[in-house]
Amino acid sequence: MARKRKGRAVSGWLVIDKPAGMTSTSVVNKVKWALNAKKAGHAGTLDPDATGVLAVALGEATKTVPYITDALKAYRFTVRLGQSTNTDDAEGEIIASSDERPTDDDIKAALGQFVGDIMQVPPKFSAVKIDGQRAYKLARDGEDVELAARPLWVEELVMTDREDADHVTLEMTCGKGGYVRSIARDLGAALGCHGHVRELRRIWSGPFEATDGLTIQQIDDMAKTPELDSYLHPLEQGLEDLPEVKATAEGTTRLRNGNPGMVLASDVDYGDECWASYDGQAVAVGIYKAGELHPSRVFVHEDDQSGE
Repeated sequence: MARKRKGRAVSGWLVIDKPAGMTSTSVVNKVKWALNAKKAGHAGTLDPDATGVLAVALGEATKTVPYITDALKAYRFTVRLGQSTNTDDAEGEIIASSDERPTDDDIKAALGQFVGDIMQVPPKFSAVKIDGQRAYKLARDGEDVELAARPLWVEELVMTDREDADHVTLEMTCGKGGYVRSIARDLGAALGCHGHVRELRRIWSGPFEATDGLTIQQIDDMAKTPELDSYLHPLEQGLEDLPEVKATAEGTTRLRNGNPGMVLASDVDYGDECWASYDGQAVAVGIYKAGELHPSRVFVHEDDQSGE
């Protein structure tokens, strides 16, 4: 018999403004403890030294994580020009340097090659798997890591500040799987001067913004209290990029049992992925087919759990 998870069946999203020096997993564990939640996860890892929005999903909201992971995200980061490191950030060892420094116009002209559909090689110190092992582990063991280029959609990359000759601040909006460290490394190479990330902040991710995020100190201060629950965002916020259809009462019952259910739709086409709601609550995500939703994910709300 499976062991029952301890904790509350709390569902929703909690937005955290992650501090530097803390892993994304540590943040999730902190939130899970503070809310005494049965289940928690996050939508998109931030490097330990990075700051900014980390959206933590709780309970049924974990089923919507893929939609936030796939959503556009925005980063503000400072590139240290003139130096390359083995980690492509300030934590690594300097492996190359140059006295060359580009002008502002040089930088702005070079940014265009990193916008649109691009191919990007992840940093050697990353969580990408090679033959079942993490690249960063192989790199730490001294192995020569060769990573294949991956596609990335970059919607925007702009220069926002030039602190001094050695530093430039950029803002990037991109899709899933982007490595800011790779952008800094490749920009430095394109400019002929080397480069790595000095500071990195994720300013928004899908519908969630860092300015709305709680600090770790606030989490500690409100831990185990109803006040912290009041900061939860509804799980439906994780579905904002999908069209919504309305389920009928009978359709809702069928959907909650994992069966195709009748929905009312006006702006979705046959075969579209969408989510169904009933009385303002998400019931299921699935594929729309001729007046029915064929569910792939079903949401169980507290008032649906009378049998548990």
